[in-house]
Amino acid sequence: MEIKSQAFAHGALIPPKYTCDGADVSPPLSWSGAPAATRSFALISDDPDAPAGTWVHWVAWNIPAGAQSLEEGVPKKETLPSGARQGSNDFGSTGYGGPCPPSGTHRYFFKLYALDATLDLPAATTKKDLERAMQGHIRAQAELMGKYARR
Repeated sequence: MEIKSQAFAHGALIPPKYTCDGADVSPPLSWSGAPAATRSFALISDDPDAPAGTWVHWVAWNIPAGAQSLEEGVPKKETLPSGARQGSNDFGSTGYGGPCPPSGTHRYFFKLYALDATLDLPAATTKKDLERAMQGHIRAQAELMGKYARR
């Protein structure tokens, strides 16, 4: 399975538009190569370089199995029109929160998981909650990494 973005290449700089220095909207993401048994997708975006430990920027699950992308600027709502759900990020809000490193260049990972189930999770679900619920259901995963440093 592969995940990519039209906004930046793997290992490249994330444009400011998708950060706290810009519009702070989620980047467009697309994927391919999911296993036939996929019933839903989950997405976790985080920054392992944050000073206090890994900082979670986005948690989403129950992205429909037939989906092959998330558009730019996914609404910051608990439930999306597709039925996909979004949980809590470490900024204390729902949906995507863009890169906003206090200093230096940080790496931001967008991790997509193909699951053999849909997950019954509450609105305030965190990364840890999602990871726990996904155990035993991950059939494939893919990762996209971008970098960002504030000026």
